[in-house]
Amino acid sequence: MFRLGPTELVILLVIVILLFGAGRIGKIAAEIGAGIRNFREAVKDSGVDEETDKS
Repeated sequence: MFRLGPTELVILLVIVILLFGAGRIGKIAAEIGAGIRNFREAVKDSGVDEETDKS
């Protein structure tokens, strides 16, 4: 299928940094991390895991 080697990853990283800038990438990563954390907490608090275990 489609495989990325080290050279392709470096080129992709350089393109992303040029498009967004280094500071903005850090902010985006922090927001994604916070979103994932909030989603996990919401799933844990809602008891969805408990409902799926019962069936």
